Amino acid sequence: MYDTIIIGAGITGLTAAIYASRKAMNYEILSTDFGGQFMVSGEVLNYPGITKTTGIEFRGKMQEQAKFNNVNVRQETVKSVKKLGTNFQVITDKNKYNTKTVIIATGSEPRKLGVPGEEEFAKKGVTYCSICDGPLFYDMPVAVVGGGSSALEAIDFMKDIASKIYMLVRGDKFRGHEYLVERIKKNPKVEVIFNAKTKEITGDMLVSGITYEKDGKEHRLDVRGVIIEIGRIPNVEPFKDMLELDEDGHIKIDCQTKTNVPGIFAAGDSASGHEYQYVISAGQGCMALLKAARYIANKKD
Repeated sequence: MYDTIIIGAGITGLTAAIYASRKAMNYEILSTDFGGQFMVSGEVLNYPGITKTTGIEFRGKMQEQAKFNNVNVRQETVKSVKKLGTNFQVITDKNKYNTKTVIIATGSEPRKLGVPGEEEFAKKGVTYCSICDGPLFYDMPVAVVGGGSSALEAIDFMKDIASKIYMLVRGDKFRGHEYLVERIKKNPKVEVIFNAKTKEITGDMLVSGITYEKDGKEHRLDVRGVIIEIGRIPNVEPFKDMLELDEDGHIKIDCQTKTNVPGIFAAGDSASGHEYQYVISAGQGCMALLKAARYIANKKD
């Protein structure tokens, strides 16, 4: 019987595992890979204490720290979680683990456009995080694809960075918060194009343009960056029948990372209140582990 099973080995799960190791808890960390969003991040310039790094370099530092704290990731795919009285059983493609608590740190994935050039120019002008990569496009024209609050927030972040911002909205209206809409309407740098269906992202070594269709005609914009903000997909498939989800499919948690099932905690990008930032995910991973330890102690009492 484990004290906790941590599912996911991105920054959230690794932080929880480091704390579990230092508390000498009986735990395992399970994941299909090591690093999560580190593998797709470009430059990282906003993590406290680290002036400048990249996702790959950051992953290396986390791997070094995990090794120092005797954290070993078991490469297994979690299929389901079942209740066993007041405890749980985590079932993977290889094993079954009985545990007192579960910490879900499975993250999320950017929703893709699925157009030619998107994969080819990933990290070469195509990004899914304006805060992470936006400063790379200083004084350059960019396109933001999306019509919701995340796209509007990306534009708001880019307003003092990019020389020109094209907003490609697939529908005929915004789907985001009104105050963000009003803010971009006042910005002369922003040109909004409604009913624009993105067709292709083009370039040579780096992005140089984006093609979209409107009213049956194709148009091309010369841009150096394409910021895709059409939502994210939380990785919650094994848990969706057990846990309560929010309207966007994230696991509902309170401010202490507790879910609707006592003993199960969720943190990071798979949880509600998501802001998709490393520093928030690390903090929530720490919180989830400490609350899981407190939950176990209270059960003993």
